[in-house]
Amino acid sequence: MRDLPEDWNSWREQEDLGSYDERFRRLAAAGHNPHGEADLVASYAPATVLDGGCGTGRVAIELARRGIAVLGVDADPDMIAAARSKAPDLEWVTADLADLDHPRRFDVVVLAGNVVPYVAPERRARAVAACVAHLAPGGRLVAGFRLRPGWPTPDDYDRWCAAAGAELVNRFATWERAPYIGGDYVVSVHRLNQGTAAT
Repeated sequence: MRDLPEDWNSWREQEDLGSYDERFRRLAAAGHNPHGEADLVASYAPATVLDGGCGTGRVAIELARRGIAVLGVDADPDMIAAARSKAPDLEWVTADLADLDHPRRFDVVVLAGNVVPYVAPERRARAVAACVAHLAPGGRLVAGFRLRPGWPTPDDYDRWCAAAGAELVNRFATWERAPYIGGDYVVSVHRLNQGTAAT
């Protein structure tokens, strides 16, 4: 897959999109909640959500099912095609987050599933800034990703958010809001600073 980051290409070469979706269906069938991301986002009572790095649409489709207006964005055209095939009435856009320039502003921008680490390293700060720029006043940027060597740290991510005008308001170890006391996964909630105009 040309023009996408190396880490993403490596993952996609090993991942079958049908198997990817089936994994979450198996979780639901086994009695597990496959919608932790949507639950956390919905807890902020947003009217509008931008699902950045939306993949095959799992989170966006669940949010739409709950009555929330959603825009799904992903740089991988195959992922967008899969999402559109499942929910053709939703709005799906193929775009690199670092270059995103959409006219709407959103109550929440959610980045689930290692979106931030899969952005090319030299474009991560720009991608975070673009996400913050798409927040409505007081809006929240909610991102979850694994912590591993060579990938962003919480401090890296906080610094990019702060530079874009968003402050940390919560940090969890899971989408179910388990307290973050270290570990290999982090969910961060940043809010657009009062008085910061997203452009």
